[in-house]
Amino acid sequence: RVMYDVITVGSATVDVFAKTHFSELIKIIDPKGETDLLAFPSGSKILIEELEFTTGGGGTNTAVALSRLGHKVAFLGKLGSGTNSEFIHKNLVKEKIELLCSHGNGTSGYSVILDTLEHDRTILTYKGINDELRNEDIPYKKLKTKWFYFCAMMSESFRTLERLAEFAQQNNIKVAFNPSTYLAEKGSSYLKHIISRTELLVLNKEEACLLVGNETIEGLLFKLKSLGPKIVAITDGKKDLYVIDNRYIYSAKPSSSVKVIDATGAGDAFAASFLSGILRKNDIEFAIKLGIVNAQSVIAHYGAKNILLTFNEAMKEMKKLKIKIHKKKI
Repeated sequence: RVMYDVITVGSATVDVFAKTHFSELIKIIDPKGETDLLAFPSGSKILIEELEFTTGGGGTNTAVALSRLGHKVAFLGKLGSGTNSEFIHKNLVKEKIELLCSHGNGTSGYSVILDTLEHDRTILTYKGINDELRNEDIPYKKLKTKWFYFCAMMSESFRTLERLAEFAQQNNIKVAFNPSTYLAEKGSSYLKHIISRTELLVLNKEEACLLVGNETIEGLLFKLKSLGPKIVAITDGKKDLYVIDNRYIYSAKPSSSVKVIDATGAGDAFAASFLSGILRKNDIEFAIKLGIVNAQSVIAHYGAKNILLTFNEAMKEMKKLKIKIHKKKI
């Protein structure tokens, strides 16, 4: 049986980037604060300047990131039948990713990403068959791996993730988990079954607050760590990111020199690359740097995975960026 470095478990979608020149941002201010709305004139036909089809979804984004960084990777998820599934399938094979997917009667996931002049994005997403990964779809005998990387899965697929977390624990497989907003807003007790069996938890600040309530960043780190993970990483867009392990709290600032073109997939790139750093060197500071350089490559280009780096490219970027990491003893 093949031994993988990582099996990613999550969704696979076809992403369509629709770039238009005509849309407006409208600001609405109410007691809860202010919200920016993307507005298109109603009843009119708007030309799309550029249309780009890529594959997306946490499961495939992280699989591609890890594969390009030189790891042996498999993707476990559910694809439908039809041309979109074939498109996803072909793309993953091209990236040297093994597919442990099951196919069902239904439509693969699909997202339409509306993009405007200022690159404010609104994503319309259809989960499709991604929510229907059942326990009997899982080829348990093939799951020989050092790590699982769990992305957010919902409905039936979430219950399957819970079963996989148990399987991981019984078979000494480490779990990295990136819960996303959908799952984080259900709270920590809903996720307890998985988080308590997690080695590495990666999430953004908004998700961290949804899980354990509003806190200082240190409060968030300690509270999340108390749920079971050995390492917790919290990202916060352009602001400092923080990581806690058993001995230190680390912080680092993403480089301000990178122009943000499109933030789709930056979180996936950071989390997958951070895991790659742990796999390669078991060194948190190295993992943070690898995470930052790959996420910054992604945000400087369109598409969630077009410009994910190889390991050698990442090393070159790391030398250029000179990321400073602060650490303090707990």
